[in-house]
Amino acid sequence: MDLNSDLGEGFGIWKLGDDTALLGLISSANVACGFHAGDPSTMRKVCEEAARNGVRIGAQVSYRDLAGFGRRFIDADPLELADEVLYQIGALDACARAAGTEVVYVKPHGALYNATVHHEKQAEAVVNGTKAFKDLPILGLPGSQLLAKAAEAGLRPVQEAFADRGYTPEGTLVPRSRPNALLSSTDEVVERAKRLLNGEIVAVDGTVIKTRAESLCVHGDTPGAVEHARAVREALGSVTPFA
Repeated sequence: MDLNSDLGEGFGIWKLGDDTALLGLISSANVACGFHAGDPSTMRKVCEEAARNGVRIGAQVSYRDLAGFGRRFIDADPLELADEVLYQIGALDACARAAGTEVVYVKPHGALYNATVHHEKQAEAVVNGTKAFKDLPILGLPGSQLLAKAAEAGLRPVQEAFADRGYTPEGTLVPRSRPNALLSSTDEVVERAKRLLNGEIVAVDGTVIKTRAESLCVHGDTPGAVEHARAVREALGSVTPFA
């Protein structure tokens, strides 16, 4: 199982999460590209640390929404959104190449991630922006429009699950504005990871959802993220980047 985390989500003097500690535990780093968080110096530093740790780098693309941390839906023009996805990947790849590595996958962030579950035009925009850069794998929610559009375009769709987020009975993420959106207990997070290995996720109402995931996310900004990631890695035994 691949273990990923959202990193580089500070901005200027404002820091968020312990990127250094997490890079010693994960196999894939979703690095903010400056639209919801991140800045050139932060991006380059995370890429350098990822390269030293042998961690793969993915572009965590977002709406242009620093004020809202990319967690507000924007009814973006699909052509403009595709160009902004392309722009973000290219900016991060420049930092990665300066560190002797490169961007090898793409994952939308926040509201864009959730929108592309059902929003066909925005899902296509993310795929089109990615493909304009390179045929990179795209991480997304199982059954989402995003992964369907990625497959149609000849890109590698990678099914992802979340160790620290609440799920609805329909298999989507509970909005962060609602109760039970986050799993705060390390024991709960580890139990989620273990059940996922058997193809199951338990929704907030107790419904058991059958699913399959190749990558498991522990959010870098979740309280206790390092402890969660360390415990999940120990429970998994080892972490292996998705092929």
